[in-house]
Amino acid sequence: MTITCFIRYQIDPFQRPAFTRYAEAWGRIIPRCGGNLMGYFLPHEGSNDVAWGLVAFDSLAAYERYRAALKADDEGRANFEMAQSLRFILREERTWLEAVPSTLNQSREVTP
Repeated sequence: MTITCFIRYQIDPFQRPAFTRYAEAWGRIIPRCGGNLMGYFLPHEGSNDVAWGLVAFDSLAAYERYRAALKADDEGRANFEMAQSLRFILREERTWLEAVPSTLNQSREVTP
């Protein structure tokens, strides 16, 4: 079973570049620690203070291994500390999701 951690961030819209740096760092850290980073997303239109992150794991046991690796990762700790010191994340919510496999990676059919 694949599970996905869906993270909703309320960010300070005036510190968008800081959140971008934070997300880019996770692009290196999460895969190294065992997570499957599906992506980080910044607001484009509409609300200017909500960002998203999605990280998938093969199982809850894989997530627990990831958490242990993350705690031991120097760059991961530094990234958390940077976010705390700059305070660009105002709120963070996590929801765990299970995919409906037959709906994944569907693309638009192109007709000639």
